[in-house]
Amino acid sequence: MVPGIPQPAFYIFKCQQSAPPGMPKPSCVKPDDKESQELFQYLAQQLMLKGIIGTVTPIQTGCLNRCAVGPVMLVEPGHTMYVSLTKEKMDRIIDEHIIGGNVVSEFVIPDIMWGDAITPASLAK
Repeated sequence: MVPGIPQPAFYIFKCQQSAPPGMPKPSCVKPDDKESQELFQYLAQQLMLKGIIGTVTPIQTGCLNRCAVGPVMLVEPGHTMYVSLTKEKMDRIIDEHIIGGNVVSEFVIPDIMWGDAITPASLAK
């Protein structure tokens, strides 16, 4: 029998959306903001340096529809969206939330911008 691969404790979905020049909506990855371009790689490197990459899976994703407060990332389980990310904020999120188990509430999306989930069943035709 082949041993199973352990399930990750966390999945981190980092928005990598970059709108073309001239688009009216903001992007999580901005052509004129080097730090926004480096955030996903920084996240993955920090998880490796801390020795936890095997239990935390970083995932590059497209738009998470919260462009006005980007850069953003979603941590699962927990459905926690972190906004206005910087490398320093990511360091705290990794240390306090991912390793320490405590959501860094000051970096979480405001309730007014998140709201309750809409179920697919409520919209199905």
